[in-house]
Amino acid sequence: MRIRLLLGVGLALVVMVVVTILTHDNLTRPYPCLNDFMSRWEGARSYWIDGLNPYGEQASLNIQRQIYGRPVVEGEDPGYFAYPFYTVFLLWPLTHTTYAWASAIWMVLLEACLVGALLLQLDLIGWKPRPWLLALLVLWTILFYYAARGLILGQPGLLVYFLEILAIWGLFKNKHELAGAALAVSTIKPQMGFLIVPFLLLWGLRGRHWRFIGVFALVLGGMVLASFLLLPSWLSDWLAQVSIYTSYTALGSPVWIVMEYYLGLGSVGEWAVNLVFYALMLWGWFSVLVQGHTNRLLWVITLTLIVTHLVAPRTATPHYVLFILPLIFHFADLSRRFRRRGSAWIALSLLALFVIPWLHFLTTVEGEFEHPTVYLPLPFGILLLLWFTRHLWWQPVPAAVSVPSVDELGESAAG
Repeated sequence: MRIRLLLGVGLALVVMVVVTILTHDNLTRPYPCLNDFMSRWEGARSYWIDGLNPYGEQASLNIQRQIYGRPVVEGEDPGYFAYPFYTVFLLWPLTHTTYAWASAIWMVLLEACLVGALLLQLDLIGWKPRPWLLALLVLWTILFYYAARGLILGQPGLLVYFLEILAIWGLFKNKHELAGAALAVSTIKPQMGFLIVPFLLLWGLRGRHWRFIGVFALVLGGMVLASFLLLPSWLSDWLAQVSIYTSYTALGSPVWIVMEYYLGLGSVGEWAVNLVFYALMLWGWFSVLVQGHTNRLLWVITLTLIVTHLVAPRTATPHYVLFILPLIFHFADLSRRFRRRGSAWIALSLLALFVIPWLHFLTTVEGEFEHPTVYLPLPFGILLLLWFTRHLWWQPVPAAVSVPSVDELGESAAG
């Protein structure tokens, strides 16, 4: 088993090296791209190589010159670093090479994250598709509109997606140290985890999974402490950039798009709908954390991820790769229910999920920008699917998920 594992890892590394070279020679060297990555890379490079504050004016000017070849003009995205300072620790190895090589490595890393997250979800759900269907799933997970757009932009959200799935998988598989470390690093993009992080920590407290909580606190605390030691002003500088983020982004959350952009109901209408979604999510939290319905854990985790991307002040369509989790769950159910015919239905579903979003984008795109309607079908559709199939999800949890019941907690405390 160990030999097979080592051979598999070795083969994967060889493939990644070859793909990186091909990506560099045919894409990133002749056609500099991945602008979302550029802002982070140049901000980190400006800090590590030039000794600049990544949130400062000079570093921001460096980013703009990399993207536009000049300082930004009014109406353009200024490309600020806009991430927690400890992001520079992750990017440090890539700041010592050219952008062409750095972006090629980053794109292949994101591709590996997409495939890795898929494999983790298959294991989490307990589904082993046939080899031809697995190959199709791997191809689809990279070419799926939301994933492909993330690759083209070099969107760090794809890395955060992998880390969040890794954390969830680790909790279900009793690999709590790995789960805690992955969840801590996933905070480099807080808007993707501002709900799932506290829920998983509360779940860890309820189940007394101290290794999970301890490693999370140790890793996040270490990154934050190191950030303050290297740049004492980083928190206020970062929050200053975050506070003006919505001033140069055209669209907010899917709820904002519906309530403000289309219906014109303003922030009151937006928050009225947001509160409904928050209430639904908190009811799910209550059912797991207080009532002890641990068979609903995966459903509540998925609900929390969906609500996150419906109500976050700003989201991006590449973040929607997180909705692959409920899709994999239902593909697995189709496979179990219909066996041979199930594989055919899954293949047709993958084809539809590939074609329809790309057609939607291509027929509505306005210049360089996605049409607002591109943000709406998947999150609202997945939410409806999750709600109407909730009893399908509420099955006994895998044996690896060891959350004690309310009675067990009471007996333990009394003892």
